Amino acid sequence: MTFKIVHTNINVLNLNRSIEFYKEALNLSIYKSYDNPEGRFKLVYLSDESNLYQIELTWLRDRKDPYNHGDNDVHIAFVTDDFAAAHEKHMNMGCVCYENKDMGIYFIKDPDGYWLEIIPSVKKERR
Repeated sequence: MTFKIVHTNINVLNLNRSIEFYKEALNLSIYKSYDNPEGRFKLVYLSDESNLYQIELTWLRDRKDPYNHGDNDVHIAFVTDDFAAAHEKHMNMGCVCYENKDMGIYFIKDPDGYWLEIIPSVKKERR
C-alpha cells in the first residue's frame, strides 16, 4: 500500500483576495475549482506548474469571523531558486512576518494569517 500527499486545505474569508495573493507572492495558479450548487462553499485548488501538490482554498459563505491559527506552528513551505529576489519581492509586498537569518529562511503571511515558509533551493550550511 502506498500513499501520496496531494493537497493541504486552508480556509479563507475572501477567495479572490487569497487567489491574487498566492498568484503574486508564489506564482501559483488555479488548478481546478468546485462551486457548491447551493452556494454554501467554494473550493479552489492552487498549484505550481508541476501540479503535483495543491493548496485547497475553502471559502464558506456563512463564515464572517477570522480564523484562529493558534501560535502559527503549522505552515506550508516553499523552495525558491532565487531566494534574494523572492525576499525582495515579499518585502515590497509587506508580507514578510518573520526571518531566521541563522537558518537562512523567512516566513510570509497570507491575507488570512497563514504562515508560509520560504527556503532557498540550496540551504545555507548551518554553523
